[in-house]
Amino acid sequence: MKIICVGRNYASHAQELGNEVPKEPALFLKPETALIAKRQPFFIPDFSNDIHYEAEVVIKINRLGKNIQAKFASKYYDKVALGIDFTARDLQKKLKEKGLPWEKSKAFDGSAAVGRFVDVKHFVDIQNVRFSLAVNKEVKQNGKTSEMVFSINQLIEYISTFFTLKIGDLIFTGTPAGVGSVTKNDFLELYLEDDLNLSLTVK
Repeated sequence: MKIICVGRNYASHAQELGNEVPKEPALFLKPETALIAKRQPFFIPDFSNDIHYEAEVVIKINRLGKNIQAKFASKYYDKVALGIDFTARDLQKKLKEKGLPWEKSKAFDGSAAVGRFVDVKHFVDIQNVRFSLAVNKEVKQNGKTSEMVFSINQLIEYISTFFTLKIGDLIFTGTPAGVGSVTKNDFLELYLEDDLNLSLTVK
């Protein structure tokens, strides 16, 4: 199983970090060890003083695929959840300044939290789903899948050009504006439409 993440897929988030909106999806990977076990907290790593939350819609691949056309992409997933791409922003900044890969700041152990997967049939239109993240009961991020620069189906088409998609692979589809730092004892809650999909504590 692999975790494929998409960067800068919401114009508002790209702009808040001073980045250009990409002309094609920006991809990076997280290993399986990045996943936080169910009902476990997120532990702030010793190597960073500025860990950011990034709420994202997560797609679970349900069949083997390569070079998938966007018009057929919906056949390759039937469940979605919300996730958090935890980012060591201070380390990422240093790596970007040196032109180095981001993996140390994005793919460290415990850097990916994923909530409960929900059948896409639960939604009227998966391409227009609302989601939000609250920190200590205060909403910090709001997004809609319709605001993505590249839609879910376009992402699957693009990603499968480079990587064979296998059953169980996860795609983190990008985060809207509103990212920010976490501190110890913060309580994070993610809502998919109006339903709580994921909650966890920061330690």
